[in-house]
Amino acid sequence: MEILLYILTTIAVLFLLYVLVLVRPRKRKVDKTGLITDYAHRGLHSETVPENSLKAFQNAVDNGYGIELDVQLSKDGEVMVFHDYTLDRMTERKGKLCDLTASELKTVSLKNTDQTIPTLSEVLTLVDGKIPILIELKGESLDTRLCENVADRLKDYNGKYCIESFNPLLIKKMKKFLPNIFYGQLYTNVCRDHGVNLINLLLTCMALNVISRPDFIAYNKLDRSSLPVKITTCLFKAPRFVWTVKTPEEHEKAHSSNENAIFEK
Repeated sequence: MEILLYILTTIAVLFLLYVLVLVRPRKRKVDKTGLITDYAHRGLHSETVPENSLKAFQNAVDNGYGIELDVQLSKDGEVMVFHDYTLDRMTERKGKLCDLTASELKTVSLKNTDQTIPTLSEVLTLVDGKIPILIELKGESLDTRLCENVADRLKDYNGKYCIESFNPLLIKKMKKFLPNIFYGQLYTNVCRDHGVNLINLLLTCMALNVISRPDFIAYNKLDRSSLPVKITTCLFKAPRFVWTVKTPEEHEKAHSSNENAIFEK
């Protein structure tokens, strides 16, 4: 009986540690005016307008939608707006984006159109504060060089923006450069998507929130009922963003669930 009581007490303590320390989002006063809204996923793109292109972002601006975009570094340290780590899916080139300089990348067409891979600076100039921007920091390693370069591009930008990442280390590093920005932890069941290992298990449990201490949670629509999502958004009331919403029915469900949709039309 004593052993059982000890086991139950240990489990209870570990669960409280998980909830109150590891998974807990950050409660702080931060200006999120105009940022709790829907965002066009990689811009308002279509079969003829490539994702993460200046034309897709212009379409979103013209229609009054916020835009979600992805950033990573070129070989020479320019902040490029592109989702995949390789060029294969979206261009006629092969290989990793980070192996080419910004000038080399500007010669690469997106999906055989007249659009090329934009820089973050180009997107900021185009948007010019007209609509909010949701910036995803790409990166699956301990390398955080992206953060300083992104912060340098954003320091003089007067429009509304917020920042998110799957990588808690990137969020933590960004806060050193831009401490008063609205930050989000991107979430999916990584073990389901990429297999089980220690890091994937910690990410799936959202236990690395202890590093990122996000202001909001942006989760895969498949995982809206998962325990980490419920704890962070229901218990701790973190604002909720859901991705990727693709149908009117999914959009209606998101809004009825008090979620902000990262959507494609």
